[in-house]
Amino acid sequence: MSRGIAEVVTVVVAGVVAFPLYWMVLTALKPESEVVSTDPRPWTLVPTLDSFVRALTVQSFGRYLVNSLVVAGAVVVLSLFVSFLAATALTRFRFRSRTTLLVMLLVVQMVPVEALTIPLFFVMRSVRDVAPAFGLNHLGSLVLVHLAFSLPFAIWMLRGFVAAVPVELEEAATLDGASRFRFLWQVLFPLVAPGLVATSVLSFIHAWNDFLFAKTFIISAAENQTLPLALQVFIKPDQNDWGAIMAGSTLMTIPVLVFFVLVQRRLVAGLAGAVK
Repeated sequence: MSRGIAEVVTVVVAGVVAFPLYWMVLTALKPESEVVSTDPRPWTLVPTLDSFVRALTVQSFGRYLVNSLVVAGAVVVLSLFVSFLAATALTRFRFRSRTTLLVMLLVVQMVPVEALTIPLFFVMRSVRDVAPAFGLNHLGSLVLVHLAFSLPFAIWMLRGFVAAVPVELEEAATLDGASRFRFLWQVLFPLVAPGLVATSVLSFIHAWNDFLFAKTFIISAAENQTLPLALQVFIKPDQNDWGAIMAGSTLMTIPVLVFFVLVQRRLVAGLAGAVK
């Protein structure tokens, strides 16, 4: 009886979570007359791809897509590399201020993103004078900011995976003649791969869906805008083009789904390990 109730609750929760996605795709497929209708219906008998055509024909849409892929890809690669090394150092080595660093990783995650946007703007404006590639109006600024926000969670999560690897394994590898570098990349890295995948998915989604930082730091360089900013052309003072907005949002979801499908097996293992 209790199992049946749990299954019903699970189905209901899944339906509630999936309904916004269904409505997004449905709106993208509806003709314009049904989208602006005052009597919305959860179906359409005349699906059309006109909204997708309008979304794909936005000037420089391909460039925006590439920019988003570059930013998200760079954030994933850099966050995995840095968080893996940092988690290993915080787990395997004893040094002064180690506990302080761990506490700071937790505190940083409690600060609202909106509260840091303006200070980060001034920081990036100053960085432009020293390293122009990472200043305002450059994709490097987005990579730096997303990396800063992704690392605390990634380090804290990977720390549990690294700690789960027995120290005796490292000692055995050392006795076999393996250097610390070789143990790190040939033994430890594959063992914590599920955790790396789990953190990479979260980092990718965070960077891919970002609008606030892209709007704040990419001010006048239209060629460096990301995909979420491309949807602004459909937001008009008199009437928004909701069909094109939903079509663009649907297209933005596809890379995330593809990335998720590619890593789903290791993602499940990673999340299970995080719970343990």
